[in-house]
Amino acid sequence: MAREILVLRKLDHPNVLKLEGLVTSRMSCSLYLVFEYMVHDLAGLSASQGVKFTEPQVKCFMKQLLSGLEHCHSRGVLHRDIKGSNLLIDNEGILKIADFGLATFYNPNKKQCMTSRVVTLWYRPPELLLGATFYGVGIDLWSAGCILAELLAGKPIMPGRTE
Repeated sequence: MAREILVLRKLDHPNVLKLEGLVTSRMSCSLYLVFEYMVHDLAGLSASQGVKFTEPQVKCFMKQLLSGLEHCHSRGVLHRDIKGSNLLIDNEGILKIADFGLATFYNPNKKQCMTSRVVTLWYRPPELLLGATFYGVGIDLWSAGCILAELLAGKPIMPGRTE
């Protein structure tokens, strides 16, 4: 959780969920992260009966997702778990990237070994499926591409239980 807090403190963008504060509980010795309230997630909206996104809506969501990712990447952050349930949407259609629990810092000019056991299976790029441990922003962009295809098709494009 410490890394997630460090990552979130480095990010400040309209399409990245804002960490509002931290709350501790002495009784349970727990730490709670407090975020701005968002009404929906993209996966939940997509799965709703009768919901079919129009091309302009998809374009709007993708522009916001890519803008948020560009901000993360320019700050040296890989999200590493882009999927519909981690993309939150308010009632005005503003999309925010959430859940930085698997995020990590990276330097595009320095090769660093990282785990390949990230990104939810349906959104995992081929290099991670093949066990790559050196990677960059491409893993988030592959996942964003899966989101684009899913929004246009109305269902996940690569559902599966195994690699």
